[in-house]
Amino acid sequence: MSERRFDGRVAVITGGARGLGFAYAQLLGSLGAKIVGNDNGSAMSGTGSDLGPAEAAAQALRAAGCEAVACSEGEGMKTE
Repeated sequence: MSERRFDGRVAVITGGARGLGFAYAQLLGSLGAKIVGNDNGSAMSGTGSDLGPAEAAAQALRAAGCEAVACSEGEGMKTE
């Protein structure tokens, strides 16, 4: 059986900076998808907002050879 590929597709992953969201981002990115990692960087309580976690995840994905950008509510999209 051939491996399913996602070349030419974009995957928007909510909560993509940590945990299962980041694992899905890594998987889909390794299969060719362009990743938009959406994560507002809030605490477990739902308070606060920080683009840092989303950007760190996007940088890690880019370092692994994936196309990835970070997106955080209210921050817009950051590309490099």
